[in-house]
Amino acid sequence: MATGMQRVAINCGGGYVPGLDKAVIGAVLAAAELGCDVVGIRDGYDGLLLPEQYGGEGLIKLDPRAVERLDGSGGSILGAGARTDPFRVRRVNSEDMVEELDRSDELMKIIRAEKIDAVISIVGGSALTGAHAFSVAWKLSRKGLRTVCIPKSVENDIGATALSFGYNSALSYTTDTLERIRSGARDVRRIAVVEVLGYHAGWLALQAGMAACADAVLIPEIPYDLRKVAERLRRNEEAGRSPALIVVAEGAEPAAGTERIGPKDALRKSLAPLSDPRFGEGARVIERSGMAGQAVALDLQRLTNRETVPFSLGQLIRTGMPTAVDCQLGLGYGAAAVRAVVEGHSEVMVALEPPALKLLPLAEAVNNVRTIPADSEFLRIARTLGISLGD
Repeated sequence: MATGMQRVAINCGGGYVPGLDKAVIGAVLAAAELGCDVVGIRDGYDGLLLPEQYGGEGLIKLDPRAVERLDGSGGSILGAGARTDPFRVRRVNSEDMVEELDRSDELMKIIRAEKIDAVISIVGGSALTGAHAFSVAWKLSRKGLRTVCIPKSVENDIGATALSFGYNSALSYTTDTLERIRSGARDVRRIAVVEVLGYHAGWLALQAGMAACADAVLIPEIPYDLRKVAERLRRNEEAGRSPALIVVAEGAEPAAGTERIGPKDALRKSLAPLSDPRFGEGARVIERSGMAGQAVALDLQRLTNRETVPFSLGQLIRTGMPTAVDCQLGLGYGAAAVRAVVEGHSEVMVALEPPALKLLPLAEAVNNVRTIPADSEFLRIARTLGISLGD
């Protein structure tokens, strides 16, 4: 076990989740008990690399008194809007051209100058931004920075843990919103098509859709055929159920051999060079939010001759109060991360393996997406409830 006073820094990267400060509180309270000094880095590593943006206060002293008024519901004391990758810092050069610089060595010098012994990073966010945040943490650990990570994700798509911090809150809020939309759509005899986050993993769509008694749930793991969905809606209606809610994960795609019925001009207009390879080499979708839901709504309206109304919850699910589960999980993750630092661990992530919190190699978290397995009990239950999965 490591001994002596240690100065630990904590930061956040990869986007906001409900109750983010709970993990900070857990780390600070545990540090006080274990004899560690704690500082917070603003907006990932921006507080150290770009201190001028924070009036020279890119580093915040954290102690029990500083966090006693935090309740985890009013955003993050550290900020989660990191824009700087230490390995690829963009700047405009003398020729008015954008170039990228590797400032990771400079960052390491700043960390040493601030006498920081280890960094606890609360990282994740989604399979896209989260993988990047984990990658930065892992590459800095390769340079000698003692690193312990806490997983957060509103999509629960971090492969090395059974439950990411923030997911339970997002699930609760999404379910409540879906139930409200379903009730309204049913009363006006329309079908609401609601897109939720989930680009590579459909946990949020599936579990929230089940909880809200959706008629169909479309997820990235199962390519869908809308004709089968329409047929299921027809059978449900014949059985006395009024179809009212379709939940679509943003990464859901039609099965091979099936074509979208609606026009594709709107999709083409949203493409630009250098983006999403699914739409051709070098193609990019500037803003994909709502695209999957709108495509499904249009085609389903043509197939069912029922009016459909598309919605996109998007980033709204990251807002609101954390649930009791996330409050406990955040505090536990924060405390476990500090304990890992004190015990001399590095390049690890705190992970929930029920019923215990364990430390896993950080390499297992990088680019490891937790998707719904084909034999998932949740899929079995959804089908038993008469929920169409589009297959």
